[in-house]
Amino acid sequence: MLKYSIVVPFHNEEENVTALYDRVKHVMELVGETFELVFVDDGSRDRTYRLLEEIAAVDSRVLVIKLRRNFGQTSALAAGFDHAQGECILAMDGDLQHDPSEIPNFLAKLEEGYDVVSGWRAQRGDNLMMRRIPSMLANKIMAAFSGVAIHDFGTTFKAYRREVIQNIPLYGEMHRFIPALASWYGASICEIPISNPQRVAGKSHYGISRTFRVFFDLLTIRFLLRYMTRPLHFFGWIGAVGMLSGGAIGAWMILLKLITHQAVGGEHGPLLVLAAVLILGGIQMLGIGLLGELQVRHFHTANHRAPYAVDRILRLRSNEESMHL
Repeated sequence: MLKYSIVVPFHNEEENVTALYDRVKHVMELVGETFELVFVDDGSRDRTYRLLEEIAAVDSRVLVIKLRRNFGQTSALAAGFDHAQGECILAMDGDLQHDPSEIPNFLAKLEEGYDVVSGWRAQRGDNLMMRRIPSMLANKIMAAFSGVAIHDFGTTFKAYRREVIQNIPLYGEMHRFIPALASWYGASICEIPISNPQRVAGKSHYGISRTFRVFFDLLTIRFLLRYMTRPLHFFGWIGAVGMLSGGAIGAWMILLKLITHQAVGGEHGPLLVLAAVLILGGIQMLGIGLLGELQVRHFHTANHRAPYAVDRILRLRSNEESMHL
């Protein structure tokens, strides 16, 4: 097995592909361990894939994965992780805003025994109102919700042990929550400061809308971390409260009818409707919880389903492989 896999997703980064390859290759050759570069083309419409194809044609350490369309960064990373063969996997962006010279710092922390090493953009040069403040708020909420005390969930620049990242299903925009999900599996996590150089070429694919989407994902993560394997504990509690409340109101109205012979339907109509809604809503929530338990069972027994579709995979065979063939 290879020692390290460097996974890089690309989307319309033709101006950065060659420079990033040269710099990452140089750094990894200095590290002195076996490695591979896993480059994922996430539905680029420029010359990104053609350049990756040319690189793969001359370097057998490069694996190129071309997705059929733009599935998003999380799915592109999932494709890279699924096809990576290294014992340790490092992910980074393809826009050169992650400095390849900092890769050895991540690998050193893995060698110390950590399972996940997360980058921290301590000094950011992004727009204050549109990027830095929303990101700071989102990171603080994520740290509070997940219980993982790191400062920067959003950066892709992270390193993982293979056995940790393979246990985490990725979909939607869950890549930023990998440390939180890894902590659920008992992974040891640390954080190291990284630089945040300005983009030299190409166009950024990030906007303020992505920050707002993160807040919805936060609710998902909060639920998953606490009730991933026991959804009935969440929905069942709500259902029980609803049924007990509705039942108590209904019992009181029956008792009132028996004692005073009032026409409770006419005099307490809204309260009667509320009792019925609470009871029915409680039954529905209990049913949802039971269905959730069935889904959990299905999750642990079903086959893995990838959130992407691969068009083709390229890797140049080395001379040693050709001789054995």
